[in-house]
Amino acid sequence: MTNERRLAIDQSLMSAGERVCVALSGGADSTALLLALIDANRAKESLGVVLSVVHVHHGLRGANADADEAFVRDLCARLEVPLMVERVDVAARQSHEREGLEEAARELRYGVFWRVLIECRADVLATAHTLDDQAETVMMKLIRGAWTEGIGGIAPVVEQPENRDQRSGAGTKVRIVRPMLRVRRAEVEAFLRECGQVWREDATNKDLSLTRNRVRHELMPMLRTFNPGIDATLARLSEIARDEEAFWDREMAKVLPQVVLPGRPVRGGGRAVSTVTGNSSCAIEVERLRAMPSAVCRRVVRAAARSLGCHLSSEETAKLLALAGLAEVHPPIAARTGARLELGHGLRAERTARELQLRVEAAPFVAKTTGRKAVGEPAGRG
Repeated sequence: MTNERRLAIDQSLMSAGERVCVALSGGADSTALLLALIDANRAKESLGVVLSVVHVHHGLRGANADADEAFVRDLCARLEVPLMVERVDVAARQSHEREGLEEAARELRYGVFWRVLIECRADVLATAHTLDDQAETVMMKLIRGAWTEGIGGIAPVVEQPENRDQRSGAGTKVRIVRPMLRVRRAEVEAFLRECGQVWREDATNKDLSLTRNRVRHELMPMLRTFNPGIDATLARLSEIARDEEAFWDREMAKVLPQVVLPGRPVRGGGRAVSTVTGNSSCAIEVERLRAMPSAVCRRVVRAAARSLGCHLSSEETAKLLALAGLAEVHPPIAARTGARLELGHGLRAERTARELQLRVEAAPFVAKTTGRKAVGEPAGRG
């Protein structure tokens, strides 16, 4: 492209020589990201990456989805960028996993993304999340009562260690990056207009039955009347929260071995760890927990549950602390020996004289396609 306008993408997330695959839906954001990366490769100080594209057809929206695929095929052919088209069956996953439409589509989409990376078809996969997406995500997390890990929103980089060299056994890390998290949606559209590039509009992005769309089209415009810079403010909050989490992760790695014990106690001493698939347990020593500051106590019980594959809500965290005698909730929970709680995802808690014991008797979540939950991706298409 010959236009002088440039989109301020974060090029530091990619290195010269890497194979970068762009997740291209045909929407404005992902179309702009592809053009911006081509621009960066053609600049005097070239980014120097090898570009490709992956397009996921979700099996939804009928002829409109087919038209999206046709648009992507035409664009990639014109730009001479290699294209992979992957088809997934969202309706089938919904039926099998009993997920919402957005969650099922997101999980399948990210399953494709990780597979592209793990199968060595790319070193990096780039998605086109913007600053507006970040602000909307943080606001949704706040509404739902998220902790700081949730308020961190959309991470600029998500890494997953994978052993991709079967011969040498050498381990590598594949990653998903979001180079446009500092770019506003209005900048994206201005960039595309200056390029003379059209894009596809998804009618579902205006469907107000979807929570994110209500946040995008109703709540955020109202908040801007109080603070015109609310989007940037929320994006900064997400950066602060991610930094806080990184610090606490390091601190908790030192604390947890002192207070969280694997398995369950057995008569005669020692602890038994279940070998049955899907069964796991751990315990927290209450007296050691009691000696810790409240901020640490909360993180200990949350980390203990997470070690069993469960992510606690703020309400569940408070209930566990109440069972340990370290918080008050309504209705009250007695912190006495033998008291029990049943929480979400199959997590059960029991208070003994010395411990707060946690166990799950079935795997709380089995990611059929991704092996991990998608991280902070908004609904709709970019």
